[in-house]
Amino acid sequence: MRVLRITERDFKITAPRVVRAGEFELRSRNRGPDDHELIVVRHSRGRLPMRSDGITIDEDALQRQEVGALEPFAPRTVSVLHVELTPGRYVLFCNMAGHFLGGMHTTLVVR
Repeated sequence: MRVLRITERDFKITAPRVVRAGEFELRSRNRGPDDHELIVVRHSRGRLPMRSDGITIDEDALQRQEVGALEPFAPRTVSVLHVELTPGRYVLFCNMAGHFLGGMHTTLVVR
């Protein structure tokens, strides 16, 4: 199992851009002053669907595409998620109110 290191801070997620398919331990470090979460969805094109509140992603609409998620975790902590990533395009994002719109998302390509 390979380790994929991720950093979350207000309002940015930093992660590798391209990896080879396989099993991963996603280690997400919260370097921001607020709680963050991490949601991983397989998403090939277009925008992610928004909820009617206009500030969060509609996770229910992405249920089939979700690979895994980390519950909100505190500043200065690390949270770990084990996933298997197959070839494709993934979006990693924080869905705390306003965080996605603030820029807390990144794309990961798996080859």
